[in-house]
Amino acid sequence: MRFTLMLGFCDYRRYVDIAQAAEAAGWTTLVMSDSLFFPKVTESDYPYADTEAIRQYISSSPFIEPFIAMSTMAAVTQTLRFYPSVLKVPVRQPLVLAKLLTSLAVISNNRIALGAGISPWKEDFTYNGVDFDKRGRLMDECIEIIRGCMSGDYFEYHSENYSFGPLKMNPAPTRPIPIYIGGHAKPALRRAAKTGDGWIAANTDYDTLKALVHELNRYRTELGTIQRKDYVIHGLDYSARTLDDFRRLRDLGLTDAGAIPWDMNDPSITLQAQLDAIKRFSEEIIQRMD
Repeated sequence: MRFTLMLGFCDYRRYVDIAQAAEAAGWTTLVMSDSLFFPKVTESDYPYADTEAIRQYISSSPFIEPFIAMSTMAAVTQTLRFYPSVLKVPVRQPLVLAKLLTSLAVISNNRIALGAGISPWKEDFTYNGVDFDKRGRLMDECIEIIRGCMSGDYFEYHSENYSFGPLKMNPAPTRPIPIYIGGHAKPALRRAAKTGDGWIAANTDYDTLKALVHELNRYRTELGTIQRKDYVIHGLDYSARTLDDFRRLRDLGLTDAGAIPWDMNDPSITLQAQLDAIKRFSEEIIQRMD
C-alpha cells in the first residue's frame, strides 16, 4: 500500500518544504484541496461533514489553485506524485482543463493524476454560468473530452453541452493521465467503477469506508472492471494511527492510504513540527508496512 500526504490543513507557504520532505521520507503522493471561492450565502449542504463547520473553514482558509500548487511542488521534486483531491471538474471548461493537465503531465514526467469530483456547492456552477442540474452529465462529458485530448491524436466531440471539431493538443503525455473519481453517492461510485482509473474517498471512518469499498467493488463486478490490476482505491480514515490500523486499511482493499501526520487542529504548529511528523510517520508506518 502506498501513502498519500494530505495538504488540506496546511499553510501554502510551506508547500515546497513539505513536498521535499515527503519525497525524502518515502511518501508516494501529495494531494491538495480545491476551492474556487466561497459564497457569502449558499443554498447547498456539504455531504461529508457539518456544513457550518466546513463553511467556516473554507471561508477563512486560503486555497491555492491546484495547478499552481502542483506545478510549484513538481518543480522541486523528482519522484513525488500529485493530484487534486478532488478538482471540481464540471465547473471548468474541459478543453482548458485538458490543456492544463497535459502540460503539467509532460513537464513533470507523468507525475500527475486527476482527482475528479462534482462540487457540492451550487454556486460553483451558477456563478460560473454552468447548469447545476446537468452536473452529472457534464462530469461524464468532461472526462470523455479530457481523455480524448490527452491521446495526442486529432479528436472531436459533439453533444448538446459541448461541440468542437477535430483538434490536437501538443505536447501530449507519453502515457494517459489517471483519472480518479471522488464521491460517496451511488452515482459517484458507479462512475468510478465504470469510467474511473480509481476512486477517492472523502474523510470518513473505518466502518463507513468498508461499506463504500464493498459497494464500489459490487459496481466494478457488475460493470466488468473488477479485474483491473492498476485500479486505485484511495481512502482516508481519520482514526488510523498505528501500523495495525493501516494494515487493516490495506486488507480492506485500499491501494493508497491518505494521512495527515500532524495535529490538524493546532493552528500554531510550526513548519519544523510538520517536517518532523512527516519523517516520523515514514519511520513508524511507511517503512514498516509488509
